[in-house]
Amino acid sequence: MNQHFKDIILKSTGASSLEEVEVIQSLWSGYGSIIRYSLKGGSYSCVVVKHVQYPDDTKHPRGWNTSLSHERKLKSYKVETSWYQNFSLLCDDSCRIPKCFALETHNDEVLIVLEDLDSSGFPKRLNQVGWNEITCCLEWLANFHASFMGTKPTNLWEIGTYWHLATRPDELKELDDKRLKSIASKLDETLNNAKYITLVHGDAKLANFCFSIDGKKVAAVDFQYVGGGCGMKDVAYFIGSCLNEEECEQYENKLLSIYFNALRKGLKKHNPSLDFNDVEKEWRALFPIAWTDFHRFLKGWSPGHWKINSYSEKMAQEVIEILK
Repeated sequence: MNQHFKDIILKSTGASSLEEVEVIQSLWSGYGSIIRYSLKGGSYSCVVVKHVQYPDDTKHPRGWNTSLSHERKLKSYKVETSWYQNFSLLCDDSCRIPKCFALETHNDEVLIVLEDLDSSGFPKRLNQVGWNEITCCLEWLANFHASFMGTKPTNLWEIGTYWHLATRPDELKELDDKRLKSIASKLDETLNNAKYITLVHGDAKLANFCFSIDGKKVAAVDFQYVGGGCGMKDVAYFIGSCLNEEECEQYENKLLSIYFNALRKGLKKHNPSLDFNDVEKEWRALFPIAWTDFHRFLKGWSPGHWKINSYSEKMAQEVIEILK
């Protein structure tokens, strides 16, 4: 990291010196890394820094090395910068996110200096979850959606999520499922024309949630694909990221009830003028549409992916019959 960026970290945190502790992870396709730094002399003992460096030669793990893929990633980092700059302060403890200390763009590099959630009481990352953790995440999503219901996604993705149709023509072209392919535009149109639109996280997988030790509190990270959309896109994607096909089918109603109970409370707090029953009626009907839309992307992007299962196929066939 160049001295200019190091100076920004020190100035934004009031620290006198810093030291790299660890590289937490590399960013997708070699676009930089997320690094933890220890600090001395300031109010914070450590920070997490997202350091984006645009590569000359992109190496996508699934072979999608196209200019469109590159441009999508470049925009995603601009979106994340705009998110932290213009929207993040509207999140309260019910949809906890890391505080942002500094943002800087310099040539082909981006620096985002963030609160270290590990040191703030959210040190756990989970591959498997129980009902406490699932409930926390669904309640986080509900409160996030309630907080931003009706918000215009200015300088974010006009349509949130990383898989929406307009940004994924390559994957649609590769899709072999002709029936699913025939309704791809209809799925997209149905979701985009929802009456109730909020901001969606856009990549609300289990890996992007950080838990407290007891699993009763959660915070979320990674806002590269935040933008406008129906909240069911986040809910369907989250559920699919942590439950297998049998669990998805068995607990679908329970999971949606947890989410909508939290959404009711969240809207009462943040948007009391909205008719919750109307929101719930529309969004429950859009849940299978949102699920099938991600299934459509997945079958074109990675046909052998573990998330392509009998539950998703059954859901998709029912939706195809409704929309065709």
